[in-house]
Amino acid sequence: MVVVTGRDFRANTAKYVDVAYRGEDVVVKSRAGSFRIVPISEDDIVINKRDLSAELRGALLEAKEAIEGKRKLNTLDRLIEELKEDSKL
Repeated sequence: MVVVTGRDFRANTAKYVDVAYRGEDVVVKSRAGSFRIVPISEDDIVINKRDLSAELRGALLEAKEAIEGKRKLNTLDRLIEELKEDSKL
């Protein structure tokens, strides 16, 4: 584990990002607290507030249309099959 100050991290960001990328824990200590720097994996989801709001509005619209009989929702089994097909691409 590498522990660095906020000042050192700012001065050598590329160095510590590379250390984290190689799998070593990097902890940045500052007045605001301590933070661990880790790479984002393929399983992580990164979404901003605006995109999340749009996704939620879309999901609510789908549910409303299904309740009104305007749309047929997928079953869980079909959604899993779609995910499997997408992962093959």
